[in-house]
Amino acid sequence: MRQLIAFPCAGETLAGTLDAADGSTGLLIVSGGNEIRIGAHRGMALLAQRVASALDVPVFRFDRRGIGDSTGENRGFESSTDDIAAAIAAFRTGMPQLTRIVAFGNCDAATALGLFHAQLGLDALLLANPWVVEAQDELPPAAAIRARYAERLRDPGAWFRLLRGGVNLGKLFRGLSKISQNDSEDESRPAAALAKALAESTTPFTLLLARGDNTAIAFLDAWRRPLFDAARQRARIEQLDTASHSFARPEDKEWLFDRISEALA
Repeated sequence: MRQLIAFPCAGETLAGTLDAADGSTGLLIVSGGNEIRIGAHRGMALLAQRVASALDVPVFRFDRRGIGDSTGENRGFESSTDDIAAAIAAFRTGMPQLTRIVAFGNCDAATALGLFHAQLGLDALLLANPWVVEAQDELPPAAAIRARYAERLRDPGAWFRLLRGGVNLGKLFRGLSKISQNDSEDESRPAAALAKALAESTTPFTLLLARGDNTAIAFLDAWRRPLFDAARQRARIEQLDTASHSFARPEDKEWLFDRISEALA
């Protein structure tokens, strides 16, 4: 049964959706960016319904302050600790049989869970395409640009389009300029904070990465650096050959459901 729940958070009212089930393990879904709890293409709503019905696992989703149906000011993922804590409390109130909560987040929601999980009492984490880059312009992260250019250099068709004038030279030069700068995206503030939190954690976590997604490419570039050495020893990584940031293709959804099922088992 699906229930809509309003619950308090720091003087504001948050909106949540509970897909009830009898299981003692629950799944908390945290939305990334400014995405509402239904998810891109209704993806999170459909995922919650399937997990609850097929696995008998209750699922809770919510809008943080200033997003969707929730009141207050949207202060971004780095200020979402209270929101996640309030959602966990509401989840436990609605499903008092819970003894274990697994949290799933995509993009900066994954980063938020990685940063704050220790103080939230979560039992396991599924971190999809974590956001570790401080945006400076409208261009993709430098690591993603490098990956795209390397792919195109191997494509004869790309050279033909360049010679025919089918390439936006202005965009090309801006991209080359960005990847030539020593911007050290792997040492960005979000990356450093996430590396420290995961290194110090005792909570099991799994990284779910879309190989062709710009955010995942940038994360992997940082992940391979010394910054993440300690965290890397503890991680489980699952990668999928897709460019869909939200795992939107039918085969992506099956893969994501399987990974979540494994974490909940």
